[in-house]
Amino acid sequence: MAENVSFNEIPDNIRVPGIYIEIDPSKAAGGGAIMERRLLLVGQRLANGDVSALIATRLGSQAGDQAAKAFGQGSMLHGMAAAARKADDYVDIWAIALDDDAAGVAAAGTVTFTGTPTLTGILALYIGGAQVRIAVVAGETVATLATRLADTINANGDLPVTASAALGVVTLTCRWKGETGNDLDVRANYYGEQTPAGLTVAIAAMSGGAANPSIVSVIDAIAGTQYYSIVCPYLDGPNLVALEEEMTDRFGPMEPLTGHVFNAKVGNHAALTTWGNSRNSPHISTFGMYDMPTPPWVVAAVWATVAESSGANDPARPFRSLPLPGVLPPPEKSRFTRPERNLALFDGISTFTVDQGGQVLIETIITNYQSNSFGLPDISLLRLETKWTVDLVRFRFNAAVARDYPRHKLGDVAVPGQAYATPTTVRATLIAEAIKLATEDGLIEDVAGFKRDLLIKRSTQNPNRMNAVLPPNLVNQFDIFAAAVQYRL
Repeated sequence: MAENVSFNEIPDNIRVPGIYIEIDPSKAAGGGAIMERRLLLVGQRLANGDVSALIATRLGSQAGDQAAKAFGQGSMLHGMAAAARKADDYVDIWAIALDDDAAGVAAAGTVTFTGTPTLTGILALYIGGAQVRIAVVAGETVATLATRLADTINANGDLPVTASAALGVVTLTCRWKGETGNDLDVRANYYGEQTPAGLTVAIAAMSGGAANPSIVSVIDAIAGTQYYSIVCPYLDGPNLVALEEEMTDRFGPMEPLTGHVFNAKVGNHAALTTWGNSRNSPHISTFGMYDMPTPPWVVAAVWATVAESSGANDPARPFRSLPLPGVLPPPEKSRFTRPERNLALFDGISTFTVDQGGQVLIETIITNYQSNSFGLPDISLLRLETKWTVDLVRFRFNAAVARDYPRHKLGDVAVPGQAYATPTTVRATLIAEAIKLATEDGLIEDVAGFKRDLLIKRSTQNPNRMNAVLPPNLVNQFDIFAAAVQYRL
């Protein structure tokens, strides 16, 4: 052994004179390890897209145009990608497409004109929050107006529907098949516009969509690849169960590929809380939305992008008050009250607020997790900030041990100059990392308690193994300030 020093590259048996100095970068990085994070959008493509199903595609700064070409203009993934990139310029966004289910049925709805306009004006229709306007001339027939509206819709390739007209009725058909199309909002006069006098517009909501594609093929396609945030629009039982099981496996200790799924659910308060009570996964968060023009798959994409951007910078900092760009709020009469939002937060549904300027703001992001294996209420993984913080803490401790002991021998007492790991040296490594996590990153507190409760022991069954219990005290989020004003006269 060369003077009792452990070298990685310089052999002990060299006799040729010279000065040999190897480069060992293992101690070069003084700060904490940086976690790489990516966001994955899952959705349906159109047949004219250039990229086949199940091929992961990285989306650049022009994600909308890129997705239109890759997955088809007006496709679900096109809408998701364009909205996500507008929400943040720097999140690393990927997309993977699915084809329609072979047994799928596309959702459809109608816009029916009756009467005769007596005044010239504008009709403002909103499809998935996108405005479609047509001119209305006094005295025109409903058949003429229906044809004009259908032509205008079909001229906009970004819209998620195609249109046909007959006898004053415009039929809207979702560009893809499946249940998701049933949640596509169609309404008139969102911003308070007025339909020209004499003309009546009746809208039959989108319905009839059936058979979402299976997410199982996507799970197989991304095996072994980490996507920290995943947007999946499918809320049917089989797809949710498959996602919950996959995310549970990915959060495990053996090969952690932590991922979190974001989705959005449409329904009134009762429907949302009933649905939320049926789920119990710490790895899925659901945005509860009612009477909102923006499609749920687009809302979920924006929501996940904003959360990912903030969480990558500091997972412990509350998401509260972050705006969701491009997401249109429900009319004021349809917004959930504070008591309703409070109930939703006990039923696995994340909430939002709307500011005076009409911006939709994150209020709280919770997971679907509500009770432990005994059926008792459990808040241990309720908050997304908690899950992401503890996962980063785990990553940092893992990286610290891997950095300091890449090829080390295990013993009770270290030999100077030798690549040795002992319970004492590993303890020092973990405490040093805990100090960084507390004083530099603000992710944990009470380092003294960590030192006191840290347990490290060599295994009695496997001589090559060291066991530890790491007790970090995670920082919390300042959500509520309560006070009593006890005034004096």
